[in-house]
Amino acid sequence: LTHLDCHSNQLANLDISKNTVLTNLYCYDNKLTSLDVSQNTALTNLDCGYNSLTSLDVTKNTALDTLRLQYSQVEILDLSNNSNLVDLWCYKTHLTNLDLRGAIALVNLQCQWNEKLTSLNVNNNTALTQLNCNSNQLASLDVSHNADLIELFCNNNKLTSLDISNNTALTELSCGDNQFTTLDVSNNTALTSLLCTSNEQLTSLDL
Repeated sequence: LTHLDCHSNQLANLDISKNTVLTNLYCYDNKLTSLDVSQNTALTNLDCGYNSLTSLDVTKNTALDTLRLQYSQVEILDLSNNSNLVDLWCYKTHLTNLDLRGAIALVNLQCQWNEKLTSLNVNNNTALTQLNCNSNQLASLDVSHNADLIELFCNNNKLTSLDISNNTALTELSCGDNQFTTLDVSNNTALTSLLCTSNEQLTSLDL
C-alpha cells in the first residue's frame, strides 16, 4: 500500500505501522487522538487535520513534502529533520512554538488562528512565497530574509511595525487589525492588493 485515503469517517484508531512503503496518507476529519507515523519513512504527503491529536512526531519522516494538521490540539511541532517540507498547514491548533529552522525548502506556510503563538521565526525559510499568520499573538514579524514572498497575510496580531522593504515580489499584503503607526510600501511596486484596515494609529499612507 502506497496510498491510503480514509478521511471523513469515525476512526478512533489507525495502525499503519506495517505499511512501510506508504507515501500518501489522508486521514483528516476522523476521531483520532494519536497517530504513529514513525515507521512510515517514505511518507511525502500527510494530511491528518480535523482530528483530536495532541501531539505528532514527524522527525522520522524526512521525505515529507506536504504536512497538514489544521484543527488539531497539537502544541509542539518539531520540524528539524524535515528539510524537504514545501507545504505546511498548521492553522487552528494549540501550538505555542513553531520552530521552522529545519524546514529550509518551505514555500507555503499557513499558521493562522493559533491563539497561543506569540513568535514566528522565518529567517531560514528563504523559499517562502506564501505566508499566512493571521490572528495569532505576534508582537513582531521579520520577513527581511524572504525576498521571494508573494503573499503576506498578518492580520489581527499585535504588530507595531512591519519592514517589507526587501519583499519586492509582494503582490498581496493584508496587515489589518494591528498597531502600526507607519507603513512603508515604497519598495513594493508589484503590489496589486493592499489591506491595512483598523490600524487606528496609522495617520498617513503614501501610495
